[in-house]
Amino acid sequence: MDAGDIHDDFTGPVLDPRRWVAHYLPQWTVPQRSAARYDLVPDGSAPGGLRLRIDADQPAWREADGPMRVSNIQTGLFSGPPGSDRGTHRHRTDGLHVVTEQPLRRLWTPTAGHVAVRASAAADPACMLGIWLVGLEASDPADSGELCLAEVFGDRVGPAHSIVRVGVKAHHDPRLVDEILDVELPIDATGPHTYALRWSASGAEFSVDGQPVLATGQHLGYELQLMIDLFEFPGTDRRSSDDYPKTAIIHSVTGGPS
Repeated sequence: MDAGDIHDDFTGPVLDPRRWVAHYLPQWTVPQRSAARYDLVPDGSAPGGLRLRIDADQPAWREADGPMRVSNIQTGLFSGPPGSDRGTHRHRTDGLHVVTEQPLRRLWTPTAGHVAVRASAAADPACMLGIWLVGLEASDPADSGELCLAEVFGDRVGPAHSIVRVGVKAHHDPRLVDEILDVELPIDATGPHTYALRWSASGAEFSVDGQPVLATGQHLGYELQLMIDLFEFPGTDRRSSDDYPKTAIIHSVTGGPS
């Protein structure tokens, strides 16, 4: 388990493979569908960072999940063998099985600490920026809860106000209950903002730009992997733009133990 510090401002020539897996839950699909589309934006030309992209020719992440597309980076990997139902973030219960076995990788998987992600969300109504800490599940399939630092939907952002979703999701952890809050903030979430969390045995505190937005006494005392992703939900009732690529920028990530 890696519970040390993490710091990345994405100024290197490539994404650091010592910290990031550039796939979205690759155990449940095949590599050409899970692979992230991204590029690195120099500081001098725009707010710098890692630009996650949804491209016009990008395949759906998993055929059984419909047309949803995603570009994601994460700090851990775990799965059982092909055909098993063991793996991080079992997002559905109707016969989900491992397609592509993954080696166990603990790049940054703390059990407590702090993390802050500075990011600019996508404006497209069919897109969502997600920032999560999710149970790795390598030790126990019940260790599957989630601390959601932010979910920012493109149809809920504006120049003066944006809605940011934060909180706890139980998933398959019977010790937790869902505790989700949609927070309306006087910000334009398509510009750079900092989504942060501190968590320990006494609970978790969520903040945006240093301002507290939610405190909970619920405790996730097991390994969590950080996931940062850009989703597109085509074919939904959200008004999707035909302009590609659709993008969100991750400017920096910092974190460490308590």
